[in-house]
Amino acid sequence: MAALVKVTVVESRLFLRDVANAFFAVALPSLILVILGAIPALRTPDETFGGQRFVDFFVPSLVVITLATLGVNTMPVRLATYREKGILRRLSTTPVNPANLLIAQLLINGVAAIVAVVLLVLIGRLVFDIPLPQHPLGFVAVFIAGGASLFALGLVAAAVAPTARSSAAVALPIFFVSMFFGGVYLPRFLLPEFLVRIGDYVPPGVQALQDAWTGTGPEPLQLVIMAAIAVAASVVAARLFRWE
Repeated sequence: MAALVKVTVVESRLFLRDVANAFFAVALPSLILVILGAIPALRTPDETFGGQRFVDFFVPSLVVITLATLGVNTMPVRLATYREKGILRRLSTTPVNPANLLIAQLLINGVAAIVAVVLLVLIGRLVFDIPLPQHPLGFVAVFIAGGASLFALGLVAAAVAPTARSSAAVALPIFFVSMFFGGVYLPRFLLPEFLVRIGDYVPPGVQALQDAWTGTGPEPLQLVIMAAIAVAASVVAARLFRWE
């Protein structure tokens, strides 16, 4: 436990030292919301979104951006950079267990994701009067399960990639898939029905996030699938992790 705490403290300082990356990861969803909210037409209720405004409808997709950016972009690239620069090889000569480094990265990026979502919710509520999640426990459950599944998939990419570039090559397809099915590139109501149904169960579960936001609550199967992905990918990442 002491080793994990020390590794987490050091990694936290390194994360915060990279001000541009930390700011981008935490503030990007809120900045997108502010930009979209500045367009009057997107603040007008529309039957297309069930009487909601586009800014209300789009908030769960901004949560997807947060989790995807940190889980399968920022974190895998950082770990692969450590391997490429020989930092992991030097760590292998110390008592540090690779699991401690992976757990530390999960904790740090998980906290960053929480901060980003809290900031997003506050700005949405205070600036654009966007309702808070109507099923808060369901929202938290989806956030944890969906975030864990994406982060675990990011760890798989980080565990095997020898360089930062190769890590991006492995992680970017996961990033683009989660963003596509998460309604970031194209609103989900414009997708064919079968793609919408697939997207219901693709991490981090934008439909489950939307359901929790509007008050109906997520489907248990969605949570089970994302939790299973998180566990399976974590085991694979731990087994495949290499120092160099």
